[in-house]
Amino acid sequence: MALIINDECINCDVCEPECPNGAISQGEEIYIIDPNLCTECVGHHDLPQCIEVCPVDCIDKDPEHAESKDTLYQKYLKLTA
Repeated sequence: MALIINDECINCDVCEPECPNGAISQGEEIYIIDPNLCTECVGHHDLPQCIEVCPVDCIDKDPEHAESKDTLYQKYLKLTA
């Protein structure tokens, strides 16, 4: 499942450089995560790095982009090929 940043985001700029896939970018009001690039850091790290560094805990699982760990790993392989 891809991740999503909710409206509690304070635009602190901490999460963007932590994403190994470049899935996080500045949106119109808050940071956004591209579900096509988000692998929840599967293949890179044990835990999603954006969640680890977020000071306000505004990053959640995106219920509209449900993916298994295997699906996330396959996406990682395609992105790093």
